Amino acid sequence: MRFHFPVALLAFSMLAAQAADKEKLGTLPAPPPPVKNYQAPPEPPAATGNDSGALPEPEVTITTDGDVRREEYRIGGHLYMIKVIPKSGRPYYLVDNEGNGEFLKDDFQPSVSPPMWVIKRF
Repeated sequence: MRFHFPVALLAFSMLAAQAADKEKLGTLPAPPPPVKNYQAPPEPPAATGNDSGALPEPEVTITTDGDVRREEYRIGGHLYMIKVIPKSGRPYYLVDNEGNGEFLKDDFQPSVSPPMWVIKRF
């Protein structure tokens, strides 16, 4: 007898909540009228080299010296990166990180290599 009363009370409260939800659904406001004579917003202006938000395109100069090909990247006449492509081997980059004309080799690979020791072979 004790168990039936709480279950009945719970069922009654759930039915009352469902009835309240049905009443709320019937009282939704009418949707707004459709917009007439809609005009699309104007197109943004095309990006040019003079815009402050546009990034300048690098100037690339390609030179060949024997078996080595070099691609020099400049922005505003300032040389900031050289890509060296040897005839045999992997290409590598020389990058001026500080802008002082001192180029350091950078292969744009992660510099951290995890240790790989063989602990036991099966």
